[in-house]
Amino acid sequence: MSLKHLALFALALAAPAMAQTDAPQGVPAAETPRPVTVKVTLTTSQGAIVVEVEKERAPITAANFLRYVDQKRLDGVTFYRVINQGGDFGLVQGGVSNDPKRVLKAIAHEPTSKTGLSHVDGAISMARGAPGSASGDFFITVGRIESFDAHPENPGDNLGYAVFGRVVEGMDVIRKILIEPTSPTAGAAAGMQGQMLVTPVKILTARRAN
Repeated sequence: MSLKHLALFALALAAPAMAQTDAPQGVPAAETPRPVTVKVTLTTSQGAIVVEVEKERAPITAANFLRYVDQKRLDGVTFYRVINQGGDFGLVQGGVSNDPKRVLKAIAHEPTSKTGLSHVDGAISMARGAPGSASGDFFITVGRIESFDAHPENPGDNLGYAVFGRVVEGMDVIRKILIEPTSPTAGAAAGMQGQMLVTPVKILTARRAN
């Protein structure tokens, strides 16, 4: 289920209400510890995007992304591809674009069925071909795209894409990139015709913010 062949489907399903059990009278309810995260600021030519990376829930994928950040391998790369389905729905893809000077070894796949994460609005997830082929390219969803999650009940490659965080600031920048002009001819050989930005948006720097 490669990104270039997967159709986008709008799944406008409201999140089910979570069951709540009242604590005994006079006894305070125990608070669930918040999963460990780290913030990364992507400073782009169109503004800053702050991503909260899920170090605890998606440790393999998060560690991979942070290696690219800490080694400054994302400095100077671009957001180069968009899939704009209209109605504030689609995705924006960026990263090293298989540049041999930047790309690191591919990582094991962490499906959403394992991490408990999902392709909600603003999710950041790894682009891939076959499971276990993700390296230094990622995408950010605009709108909820649950069809990108793992669906083990389905036949074939049903492992989805590996979410490893979420945009907490700068979704206005992502939405602005989503509507940038695309080339009608670029990307034809890769099956991405009409999805490549005429003017890719540069990621000037990527740095940990905390």
